[in-house]
Amino acid sequence: MPPSPAAASQHAARAHSFNSAAAQYAANRPSYPPALFDAVEALAARPLAGARVVDVGAGTGISTGLLHARGADVLAVEPGPGMAAEFRRVHPRIPIVRGSGDALPLAGASADFLTYAQAWHWTDPSRSVPEALRVLRPGGALALWWNMEALDVPWIEAAARRAARFLGWDQEAEKSAAAARASQFSSADPSGSLSFDRRQVRWSRRIPVDTRLANTGSHSQFLVLGEETTGAFFAEERNHLLQAFPDGFVEETYVVELLVAIRS
Repeated sequence: MPPSPAAASQHAARAHSFNSAAAQYAANRPSYPPALFDAVEALAARPLAGARVVDVGAGTGISTGLLHARGADVLAVEPGPGMAAEFRRVHPRIPIVRGSGDALPLAGASADFLTYAQAWHWTDPSRSVPEALRVLRPGGALALWWNMEALDVPWIEAAARRAARFLGWDQEAEKSAAAARASQFSSADPSGSLSFDRRQVRWSRRIPVDTRLANTGSHSQFLVLGEETTGAFFAEERNHLLQAFPDGFVEETYVVELLVAIRS
């Protein structure tokens, strides 16, 4: 069933919200651990070094820069003008083109890897799957991954509950939605054209409380509300975090959900 006009409008607003916060996104969002790229190579059964990699929905280039550092020949694809501008500022030597996963501006059979870091959920799989199959060379790999907060860590779970209350999310509905998202990881292709293997990679980073707050604020649910609406929430959240971490540093723990499919 297609989304309602209201839901589609909200989805579009959230997607576009990153363009006005690109610098905040680049400075505060988490990176990815080397073990993730080890897992990508293991599941794809080929190295990234020397491979033609297209990083789709590249944003400010967090994953693109890491792929480049692994020795890949990387091209970034990004639809948002603000994000693309920040990408060019941070990665002036890595090529980037404007486009989306639903309509890749690339020749057929031109990529060894298509990667989507925190980006596949912004696509329409009925369009992005055929595009992936068109652009990947035979034996090429489609790799999708998401940094997911580790909700088994008590302070992270408590922070998620506070955010849900502020955003007006029903906790039980959120649990159902989280379960649905988890099932989507194993069925990212509703057409059945691709068979995904799944890995999880757990990692953490130690950061200042203010970086934690800026990271949270760079998510689209908060960006669409604006600073005037979210200011009081973040002031209170800062107090919560400093009570739990009086030295002013938090240990964020993530589980990267990775899916890799090989084009036949």
